[in-house]
Amino acid sequence: MANLLYGITIGSTYALISCGLTIILGVMGVLNFAHGSFVMLGAYTGYTIIKLTGNFWLSFFLSPLVIALLAGIMEKFMVSRLYGKEVLFTLLLTFGMGMVFANAVLLIWGGSPYSIQLPYYFKGFVNLFGLYYPKFRLFVLFFSFLLVTFIWIFLNRSRWGLVIRAGLFDIETVQAFGINIYKVFNVLFLCCAGIAAVAGVIIGAMRSINPVMDADFITVAVIVIVIGGLGSFKGAVIGSLILGLAESFGAQAIPGLAKFTTWAIMAAVLLLRPEGLFPER
Repeated sequence: MANLLYGITIGSTYALISCGLTIILGVMGVLNFAHGSFVMLGAYTGYTIIKLTGNFWLSFFLSPLVIALLAGIMEKFMVSRLYGKEVLFTLLLTFGMGMVFANAVLLIWGGSPYSIQLPYYFKGFVNLFGLYYPKFRLFVLFFSFLLVTFIWIFLNRSRWGLVIRAGLFDIETVQAFGINIYKVFNVLFLCCAGIAAVAGVIIGAMRSINPVMDADFITVAVIVIVIGGLGSFKGAVIGSLILGLAESFGAQAIPGLAKFTTWAIMAAVLLLRPEGLFPER
């Protein structure tokens, strides 16, 4: 039971990262290899804010805003210049920006690992029908569920969600209705980066912060969207949960080889269903 809950909790955190990457890929045609850097920068910024202020909630909400602003500037002056070109161009650009961010982290914070300190009310355990589960992990589970549900409702039930989904299939028609789709892209890019930064703060409080975590989480996000289906929001959510459960139970079944389980699942999906489990129609 504990492994199941932990798998769902870490999977829900992966969903916050992967949803942004798959939305950007599906709507904008950009494979953003700097997305893992937004997770890392969110964690480091959150750590710095809480060290300066001692306020966890200020860190939790202000860090994503800072990273979203940075991502918006990056999209406006760099990524937007490559719209309509081959995906490889944006991949190389964002990969290069990821390297810039990684070196900036080393320059500013150094190579030592850190962790975000939790307030006293998130420490300890809560009794769930005889199972003692960490309070903060339970908060993460509920918060991630609510945020992912809000994103789903926004994409499927709101007017701007309709515009975003329409842009996925026919940008020219959307622009013919007088909508500047490229402004929508800018807002979408910074929102997805902000959500990734939220995941960074959560991960920094559950695990640790280090200057190579960007590579770890962009790898996780890519595996998730391969499993779930490129550009599929539902696929990203379900793929994240599959990956979280595989990591949790894999660590118990084969200690030290949890990552092997996730790669094995991706390989199996590529062999049996190369379009992913829930490809975008």
